[in-house]
Amino acid sequence: MLNYQVDPEILKPYLPAGTVLDIWQDKTLVSMVGFMFIDTRVLGVRWPFHINFEEVNLRFYVKHFNGKEWKRGAVFVSEIVPKSIIAFIANNLYHEKYSALPMQHSVTLKEDNHTEFLYQWKLDGAWNKLGATVSNQFENIEPGSHEEFIFEHYWGYNRINSNKTTEYQVEHVSWQVAKVKDCIFEADVKTLYGDAFVPYLTAKPYSAFFANGSEISVRMGEKILAAPTLP
Repeated sequence: MLNYQVDPEILKPYLPAGTVLDIWQDKTLVSMVGFMFIDTRVLGVRWPFHINFEEVNLRFYVKHFNGKEWKRGAVFVSEIVPKSIIAFIANNLYHEKYSALPMQHSVTLKEDNHTEFLYQWKLDGAWNKLGATVSNQFENIEPGSHEEFIFEHYWGYNRINSNKTTEYQVEHVSWQVAKVKDCIFEADVKTLYGDAFVPYLTAKPYSAFFANGSEISVRMGEKILAAPTLP
């Protein structure tokens, strides 16, 4: 996960109704994320040839107050997968923003007890890249740390329209993290995410993290309705 500081104004068009931006030490962050879906099931079913696959996404962080407590969650600007049926199901079932592109990944053992992970996706005939070289030593996430802020978001929020939001719950154990020695992100940011993101996603990341994933369950929550803003 490569994390970039951005102007919060560029995220307002993506902000779901009923949520506010979740800020880390006065900084608004977005994350470029690369990971593998392994042994995937949709509604309990393993779909042939759609069980193990890559995803690269751009996300940011929000909070929703349900009248009793704040729920910390993530919002996806864009998600890339290699199979069109995955994009179709996710967009229609969860109101996500998936697109399908040719993808590949590699895992390469390096010296000094490190491993290189690289995700690539092909856009307009060119391969885009997201990756890092990370330590093979994993540690627990420290309470109150920057890693905790990035990884410990257990809700997802998708904008349906200006007054309606879909909420879903993401359940998994707390992950372990590893130190990142170096990282790479080379992509057509303008085509993928628009002009507004170019100055930020082409700069040096604010931080770079790697986590050892786990089994995850995604459970549908409810629709959130927000009163329209008066002129």
